[in-house]
Amino acid sequence: MRKKISQLVKRFPNDEKYRLVDQLIRASRSVTANIAEGYGRYYYQEYTQYCRQGRGSLYEVIDHLTVAEEEQYITKEELNEYKLEIAKCLAVLNGFINYLAKAKASNAVNEPESYYSNTNNSVHPINH
Repeated sequence: MRKKISQLVKRFPNDEKYRLVDQLIRASRSVTANIAEGYGRYYYQEYTQYCRQGRGSLYEVIDHLTVAEEEQYITKEELNEYKLEIAKCLAVLNGFINYLAKAKASNAVNEPESYYSNTNNSVHPINH
């Protein structure tokens, strides 16, 4: 979704560069950034909260795309296609949020493995 939004906004007028374009790019990037940040928190509750924030960013993308359609930067058909794609993203993210809730309740899943490296720009797993 993030890549598609980046391609889409290239069609928008230059006067939207620091308005709608910036908002769409930020919101679309925020989805995966929140998931990644939550992963680094190591605790189910925090991870779940960051996933919920990512979910909110998906709804923000829908709102910005609605504005784009109202301003006639995209067609109604394109808006509907993006909404369908975002609905798929939401379904996956909601499923993952439910998984985290069950994992927390049963403590059936290990906390995420962390990665860190300070040598040779490589990434090495660290087991706690």
